[in-house]
Amino acid sequence: MIDYSEDYLLGRKVRIFQPKDGYRASSDAVLLASAVTDVKRHDSFLDAGSGTGAVSLCLAARLCEHDIRLTGIEIQPDLVELSSLSARANGFGSMKFINTDLKNAPLPFCSFHHVISNPPYAEKDTPSPQKGKSTAHNFSSVPNLSEWIRLCIKMIRPQGYFYMINRASALDEILYQIHGKLGGIRVVPVCSQRGQDAKRIIVIARKDCKAPLRLCPPLIIHESDGTHTPEAEAILRGGKALFSLG
Repeated sequence: MIDYSEDYLLGRKVRIFQPKDGYRASSDAVLLASAVTDVKRHDSFLDAGSGTGAVSLCLAARLCEHDIRLTGIEIQPDLVELSSLSARANGFGSMKFINTDLKNAPLPFCSFHHVISNPPYAEKDTPSPQKGKSTAHNFSSVPNLSEWIRLCIKMIRPQGYFYMINRASALDEILYQIHGKLGGIRVVPVCSQRGQDAKRIIVIARKDCKAPLRLCPPLIIHESDGTHTPEAEAILRGGKALFSLG
């Protein structure tokens, strides 16, 4: 196993093992997990491009009373090994991680109530010299974001949900790819500080839904002094759901 560190999420409620030199989870994973909504007991989740398992681990901790079923797929075998170690360390027995790419995942189409993804952000950026970071940040087996979204949508059951966090500049591509396939779209801008443009967006959408698109109020992460806003603190440390903060 690669050299790794033991870290914590959600105010030390969740243990996570991550490479010391390689891809490590950011706050994006916690924010994305907070956006999940309308969960029923025994719902199934697919974490597409699960990385270190941060999204799945946060979901399992926040939704423990729902006894959800989580499957992560990740192309890097070292990260799958660490994610599985993290799942066991937290007692999340219903969570499994599969070493595969999204295009060839051995999973039936239309089989998940929720498909959630923090995909690679970089299609044209210069790859990192560190192989793990390069694989996580740049598309490889799946050529681009459009194809990634198309494959995610194929995995969603009727009436199921899709969740994604990405660069704000990718919003037009995301909306183009889900147009006519998903509805009830909610877009949440994520801003570092008040008055700044959003650098990230969270998109939530649903199959077989005709509700109109909603542009939600922005989520502000930091105060001017660099500390977390109360809303961000409630999500990042307290494990609160994004849409229960109102």
